[in-house]
Amino acid sequence: MLLFITYTVILSNEVLLNEQADSLSYGAQRRLEIARALATKPKVLLLDEPAAGMNPRETAELIGLIKRIQLDLDMTVILIEHDMKLVMDLSEHIMVLDHGIKIAEGSPAEIRSNPKVIELI
Repeated sequence: MLLFITYTVILSNEVLLNEQADSLSYGAQRRLEIARALATKPKVLLLDEPAAGMNPRETAELIGLIKRIQLDLDMTVILIEHDMKLVMDLSEHIMVLDHGIKIAEGSPAEIRSNPKVIELI
């Protein structure tokens, strides 16, 4: 478990391994939550609005972390998120829901040009 926590927290360029979780910054707490999920060695990682409440710097760090998880651990990440930049930066395949109804599905390029999606933005 420490390997995954170290992996996740170290990527932030902060030395946090001896800190209490409740004393961490919001972004570091989110990375710790992801590390705890990784400690279970899942085949798929489900992240529900991981960037909610983050500032742009924290969001950029989160994008880098998720990309590293995808590449280094060869892990599928299912992402539920409203931050479209984050979604477009991380996703190979996207499904867009509007009030629980699927309105579009495809690559980031297909989603960017989908009239139904553009209408929602």
